Amino acid sequence: MRSSRAFLYISLAADVSIAISKFIAAGITGSASMMSEAIHSVIDAVSQVMLIWGIKISKKKADNVRPFGYGKELYFWSFVVSLVIFLIGGCISFYQGLFRLRQPEFRSSPTSSYVTLAIAFVFTSISMFYARKAFNSQRSQPHFLQAVTESKDPSTFIVLLGDIGDMLGLIVAFLGVYLGRLFHNPYYDGIASMIIGLILIAISLLLVRESKSLLMGETTSRKTLRRVVTIAEADEAVLRVKKHFSMYMGPEDVLLQLIAVFKKDLTTQQITDAIERITKLIQAEFPRIKQIFIEPVK
Repeated sequence: MRSSRAFLYISLAADVSIAISKFIAAGITGSASMMSEAIHSVIDAVSQVMLIWGIKISKKKADNVRPFGYGKELYFWSFVVSLVIFLIGGCISFYQGLFRLRQPEFRSSPTSSYVTLAIAFVFTSISMFYARKAFNSQRSQPHFLQAVTESKDPSTFIVLLGDIGDMLGLIVAFLGVYLGRLFHNPYYDGIASMIIGLILIAISLLLVRESKSLLMGETTSRKTLRRVVTIAEADEAVLRVKKHFSMYMGPEDVLLQLIAVFKKDLTTQQITDAIERITKLIQAEFPRIKQIFIEPVK
């Protein structure tokens, strides 16, 4: 999670700087699309703070209140970011566009908007570089959407998708300002703001789906489970694994339960020793499986 923290802080610093410059440009030019972009950057900054908080809380050790640990705190805050922050931001941006369509106006030269967009492009490119690097270090699938679906660390794909949304928003905002001045038509600016809102809403829906899945509980991969069953059944005391259950409690914390049939002539101590052996072998090969419960049955 150290790499996650690093790129989150980089993204946070970039978003705060970008938001300030965009608000200044929006105040000078009166551009609705620039104001939408400023709101977008504030949303990104707030989401970074929430994810950092989620990561911090998720690292707390298990206690009497949370015997399985606090790992799902990250999934909860990721869901909040996905559902509330991005969705609200998208609706605000869309409303900004509608408002501008009703009251179209040009206030001043668009130069400050262009300068701000250029600065935002540079900072967003830096943030995206580190977010993509962190995401690629964890991805197990070649296709991007597949990799997002398979990822168990929402902090990486939320920031990366947020940066992709930023880039698309910057392009749309530039076109809104440029075309509006080119054709002397302020309606382009309002339309651009509405498109930025729709981009945010689309990203929100994708993130909500993935964050909800992680929060509700995703199992580890079939490949891992097959290997776990093989390890357990290779022990001399085990006849077969009857059932298996697993759940990600956090990006690096998997809970595993095995229901195994042991040989009939074993004593309680022999079964206990076998469970300890199997647990050590599984955790040696899969260190992210932190909690293992093996239940003997007839």
